[in-house]
Amino acid sequence: MWIQTIDPLGSLPLSALVAALPILVFLLCMVVLKLTGIVSAVIALAVEVVVALAVFGMPLGSIAGSAGYGLLTAIWPIAYIIVMAVWLYRISVASGRFDIIRASISAVSPDQRIQVLLISFAFGAFLEGAAGFGVPIAICAALLVQLGFQPVRAAMISLVANAAAGAYGAIGVPVIVGAQVTGMDVLDLSRALVIVLQPLTLLIPFLLVMILDGVRGLRETWPATLVVTLVFSGVQAGVLWFLGPELADLGAGLAALVAIFLLSRVWRPKRIFREGGAEIPEVERHSAREVIVAWSPFYILTGTILLWSIPAVKALFAEGALAATTISVPIQGLTNAITTASGALVETTWSLAILGATGTAILLAVLITVATTPQISIGGALTELRATIGELGKAIILIALILMLANIANYSGGSTAMGSALAAAGPVFPLIAPIIGWIGVFLTGSVVNNNTLFAPLQVATAEGIGAAPAQLVGANTAGGTTAKVISPQSIAIAAGAVGLSGRESEIMRASILYSLGMLAVICVWTLVLTLL
Repeated sequence: MWIQTIDPLGSLPLSALVAALPILVFLLCMVVLKLTGIVSAVIALAVEVVVALAVFGMPLGSIAGSAGYGLLTAIWPIAYIIVMAVWLYRISVASGRFDIIRASISAVSPDQRIQVLLISFAFGAFLEGAAGFGVPIAICAALLVQLGFQPVRAAMISLVANAAAGAYGAIGVPVIVGAQVTGMDVLDLSRALVIVLQPLTLLIPFLLVMILDGVRGLRETWPATLVVTLVFSGVQAGVLWFLGPELADLGAGLAALVAIFLLSRVWRPKRIFREGGAEIPEVERHSAREVIVAWSPFYILTGTILLWSIPAVKALFAEGALAATTISVPIQGLTNAITTASGALVETTWSLAILGATGTAILLAVLITVATTPQISIGGALTELRATIGELGKAIILIALILMLANIANYSGGSTAMGSALAAAGPVFPLIAPIIGWIGVFLTGSVVNNNTLFAPLQVATAEGIGAAPAQLVGANTAGGTTAKVISPQSIAIAAGAVGLSGRESEIMRASILYSLGMLAVICVWTLVLTLL
C-alpha cells in the first residue's frame, strides 16, 4: 500500500511547481516549438513519469496502473462516444442529407456571422446538453467546414462557443457531480453558476462575431447577436435558477435556434459576410418535409441520449435486469493500492458499460438512421465506420496519452499539490479558484472530472476564508469550461473532425488567448463577487 504525499519537497509551492512541469512542457511543445499533439504528449508523459517516480515517490506499479486506467478510459467510453458521433455525421454526409442540412442553414442566412451563432453557439449548446463529451465540437466544426469556413477557424470557433454550454453538458452532469461530491444542494450550485458564469455567457456571441469580422461585424449584426445572447442566457439562467442543470443547454440551445430562425424572417444584415470575400453560394431550396427528414439523425440522437439519461433507464443498466452488461474491472497497482494524502483508499475501477454507455445510445441512433435512410446501405455505413476510425486514429491516440498523463498526475498527488498550493493564497483565493478548475479540465478534458477532483478542495477553502462554498465550486466549474477551449482532448477532437489530425498545434495557437482571456474574466468576476 503506497501513501500519497502532496508536498514531497517540504515546500508546497515548490512541489506544486514541479508537479506543473508536464503541463508547462506540453504547452511549450505545442505553442512555442510547434510540435504535433502526439509528439508533445509523449514528451509531457515522459516528464510526468519522471516527476511521479523521482519526486512524488510513486511506485512503478502504480504509475503503470494509473496510465493503464487512462488508456482504458480513452478507449471506453471516450473513443466509443467520439467514433459513434462522427460516424453518424459521416452517414448523414454520405446519404446526401447533410447537403440539405447545409442548404437549410444557408437559407436562414448566407452570412457566416449568423451561421456561427446558429451552428456553433445555438446548435452546439443543444448537442452539448444532449451528449457532451466532445460531440458538439466534432459535429459543429465539421459542419462549418462544409459551409466554407477555413478548418482552423472552424475548429477554434466551435471550441470557443462551447464555453457557453460546457458547464451543463450531458444533461447537467458536471453540476450534478459537483453537488454530489461536496454534499451541497444541486439547485444551490445551479444558482451560484448563474451568478458566476452567466455574465461571460452573455458576452460569448459578441466574441464569436468579433473573431470573424471585428467591430464592424458587431455593428452590422447587433440585432441578431443581441437577440441570441438575451434569449439563450435568459432561458439558461431561468432553467438553472428554477429547475436545475439538466435542461439548461437543451432549452437554451433550442430557444436560440428558434429565435435566430424567427428573426431571419424579418431582418437580415445589409452586407453579407463571407471569409476572404468568397462568393455567396447559390442557396438550394428544399421542402419543409425534406428539411425535417434531413435533420432526423440529430433528432434521433437527442432522443436516444435523453432515453439513456432517464434515471429509470440508468438504474436498469446499473442494478436492474441489464446490470450484467456493466462490468467493473479493478486496475492492478491502482485499485485499493493507493491511500490519498487525506487518508482515503483509492477504490477506482474501470467500468465497461456495454449497454449503458453513452456511445451505445449514439450507436442506436446510427442504426435507426441507417434503417430509415434508403440512400445508404449497411455496407456503405460500414465503409463510413472504417473511414471514421482511420480519420480519428491520431486524435484518439492523443486523448489516450493525455489521459495517461492526467491519471498519473492525479494519483501521484501532483494535481492535489497544485490545487493546494493555489488554495494557500488565503483572502485572494477567489481570484485563483477558477484557475484550479482550468488546470483540472486541461488535465482531464472533462468538467465532470474536474469537479470530482477539486470541488471538495474549493469547499474546504471557502469555509476557511469565510466565502460561500457554492460560489467557489461554481468558479471551479466556470474556470473549467474556459479550459475546454484548449484542452488537448478537445483540440484532438476538433482536429479530427476538420481533417487536421497532426496539426493540433495550429488550433491550439489560434485558441489559447481566448481561453486565457475568458479565464481572466471569470477570475476577476469571482473576486468581485466575494467582496460584495
